[in-house]
Amino acid sequence: MSRILIVEDEAIIRSALRRLLERHDYRVDEAGSVSDAMALDPQCFDLVISDLRLPGEPGTELIARAAPAPVLIMTSYASMRSAVDALKLGAVDYVAKPFDHDELLETVARVLHQQGSLRAEPPDIADTSGQARPMIGHCEAMQRVYARIRKTAPADVTVLIQGESGTGKELVARALHQQSRRARAALICVNCAAIPETLIESELFGHEKGAFTGASAARTGLVEAADGGTLFLDEIGELPLDAQARLLRVLQEGEIRKIGSVETRHVDVRLIAATHRNLQALSKTGEFRLDLYYRLNVMQIDLPPLREREDDVLLIADVLLEKACRRHEREGLRLSRAARDEIRHYPWPGNVRELENALERGVILSEGHLIHPDDLGLSEAAGAPPVQRHPTPPRQPLAADEEPPPEGDLSLEDYFQHFVLEHQDNMSETELAQKLGISRKSLWERRQRLGIPRKKSSRRRSD
Repeated sequence: MSRILIVEDEAIIRSALRRLLERHDYRVDEAGSVSDAMALDPQCFDLVISDLRLPGEPGTELIARAAPAPVLIMTSYASMRSAVDALKLGAVDYVAKPFDHDELLETVARVLHQQGSLRAEPPDIADTSGQARPMIGHCEAMQRVYARIRKTAPADVTVLIQGESGTGKELVARALHQQSRRARAALICVNCAAIPETLIESELFGHEKGAFTGASAARTGLVEAADGGTLFLDEIGELPLDAQARLLRVLQEGEIRKIGSVETRHVDVRLIAATHRNLQALSKTGEFRLDLYYRLNVMQIDLPPLREREDDVLLIADVLLEKACRRHEREGLRLSRAARDEIRHYPWPGNVRELENALERGVILSEGHLIHPDDLGLSEAAGAPPVQRHPTPPRQPLAADEEPPPEGDLSLEDYFQHFVLEHQDNMSETELAQKLGISRKSLWERRQRLGIPRKKSSRRRSD
């Protein structure tokens, strides 16, 4: 259960926010000022939610003093300039008061999920110059990646990172930012596949109050929040065409215009994009703008899959195993010789994420001081080449409101494949996710796991 610290001087707002979070199974503590919060040791919390203006010191003081706990800033002012400044100081995000309960809960869940992913990543290692590098590996392919990062980072050009899911594209983006001239400014990371199509333009470029239904207040976009720093757009191949056109203007003119506004604003942003898809091929089918592809592909970095990284997999496994042992209080646990051999030869279609899950499973299931192959759960696939799954077309069409068939007739994965293939030409990604009862991000992740290609809908959203 995640622990959250609320720092708010108005008791009514503080208690209402506490009740809201506790109803959703969060453990919550309260403080009325920065000094009160420091007395509660904010570094031990999973998240700090703080008002911007507090008696005494401002809430932004907690950004550095609560580290490594992330700080989510609340502000009640129409001008979002102060919130953008808080992001530049290192705040993980901001919410405007009065806040929508669903939006706040979604933001809290996203931040906690992102922080959990970051904590699970391997620690930084030192390169030959003594600088921290947030990647592990010494194979020839990774040496080429490191060399490209060293040359590209100071150049302040747009970078396109390509590689399979789970290969560490965000780590490369962070390394580029940390070794650039913008290292002291903000790095804003956005997963384009995790934001609904109807909201992505608003999230990236902001909107004015009343620009569309539900826009009860003006909002600063993430592009503007990255002004002076770096914007990392992961899975940019999922970006809708309308948003692609707006992003192209940012790259060409350095300008943004909020939804519902007639004024443009100049921004100085370095863009780093990442994808596991072939953008040039997508441009031939009309799913991705060719002019945007050329703007993005100034410098390209290709990440090798884990199965092509020779003995790096064992080095990464040792680091991940150590962290998993600490999490589960089973320090001293080691991989048996047979388990190490299996890890070395397994194809790892899910790359580092799959390796991390296998080791977590091994730590939990092992009974002695050694983790054996059976504990990893990879024995059936060990040594087999990576399998490319292609879904078979459904024999009979399914209605949009049809329930999954009984167990034994069709598995849930089969039902998912059949439903998506049958309806993706007539539904948007958001509509498909709603009908299936899952989030849009879960829909995207299952597409990747099951190898289901995405077909762009020809329908255009109207604001």
